Amino acid sequence: MARKPAPKFIHVNQQRIRANLKHGTDDPVITIKQGSKNTYAHEVAIDGPSTILYSGAGRCDPLLRCGARVAIKTDAPVRVLR
Repeated sequence: MARKPAPKFIHVNQQRIRANLKHGTDDPVITIKQGSKNTYAHEVAIDGPSTILYSGAGRCDPLLRCGARVAIKTDAPVRVLR
């Protein structure tokens, strides 16, 4: 029996936004996490249902190990557009 792929979590990397502003660079700031794999993009399309999650102001723990407190969760295909 095939295992179901891990869900994808999409979030905006605030550290990359700050670094782009500070250094005048244009590194991608959108991160797509699936298991231990990270993909970076400027623009993505989610081809199916998704849910936006917020860890809440009262919780101490972020949603993801990277520290993200808001993320989109999906099992649908995610396409990197740019």
